[in-house]
Amino acid sequence: MRTLASVVLLLSFLATSAQAADSYHITKKIPVPGQGSWDYLAVDEGARRLYVSHGTQVEVLDVDSGAIVGKIANTPGVHGIAIAPELGRGFVSDGQSSAVTIFDLKTLKTIAEVAVGKKPDAIIYDPATSRVFAFNGDSDSATAIQATDGKVAGTVDLGGGPEYAVADGSGYVYNNLEDASVVLKINARTLKVEQRWQTAPCTSPSSIAMDRANRRLFIGCRSKVMAVMNADTGQVITTLAIGDHVDATAFDPSSRLIFNSNGEGTITVIHQDSPDKYSVVENVKTLPKAKTMALDPKTHQLFLSTAEAGQFEVLVVGN
Repeated sequence: MRTLASVVLLLSFLATSAQAADSYHITKKIPVPGQGSWDYLAVDEGARRLYVSHGTQVEVLDVDSGAIVGKIANTPGVHGIAIAPELGRGFVSDGQSSAVTIFDLKTLKTIAEVAVGKKPDAIIYDPATSRVFAFNGDSDSATAIQATDGKVAGTVDLGGGPEYAVADGSGYVYNNLEDASVVLKINARTLKVEQRWQTAPCTSPSSIAMDRANRRLFIGCRSKVMAVMNADTGQVITTLAIGDHVDATAFDPSSRLIFNSNGEGTITVIHQDSPDKYSVVENVKTLPKAKTMALDPKTHQLFLSTAEAGQFEVLVVGN
């Protein structure tokens, strides 16, 4: 019996140690010169580049080494970066100038500037239509831009203040209205809002990610929950507790993990047990104000922006 008890204790210890070893944590801090505000980050998986919004420019880092390899200047009030790899173009939302900067992915040189609505914030690329959608915070609208030539395809009246959005790859874009606690289903071809779904019991939705294969939306809400929504019916399947002041959600299809970065200085990690069942795995400690985040699907690492003692930096989180 003593031998059996010892074996059980040993196995328990090994399991606990393995779990601890697999836990996510800060593996690196990358200091970036200069001061200023920050918002979204974006990973170009194929080119191994990380785009980081920072004040009036976009810092460009090598994803693997962390080295700064360039910048996209003159993007006043920069918020987000969208990448169209097959077109060799990137797009930056310039909140202060109410414009979108189009740049060359190889040279980082500006190709054009496109006037959009007031204070563009979130920006995404929809590969199904080759359109970029800039969500205008002070116009309650989204501007659709043809990624191939930079021409404005039209404007979508959203009927509320937009936050982040995600494209499903089949011609639909989903966008949070934080002030109305609503998710919009937008036809990316006709530029019409086809559905307006309430997110209750989640309120103030700010971030969104998608499991495209299973048609599930993961919505981070300022009411300290993440809602799982059916992308075809709008049904809220379940909610799970997360940290305070979430601002980004990411889904890793290979590990079935969902990450919610919270301004309080944590990342809530949730596992997708099945399309309709989820469990909280852990709450990873980061740093205060590290609320925006990007996932590298190749290495499964996360990148977050913040500042310590006035020093702007990018946190690398992995396991």
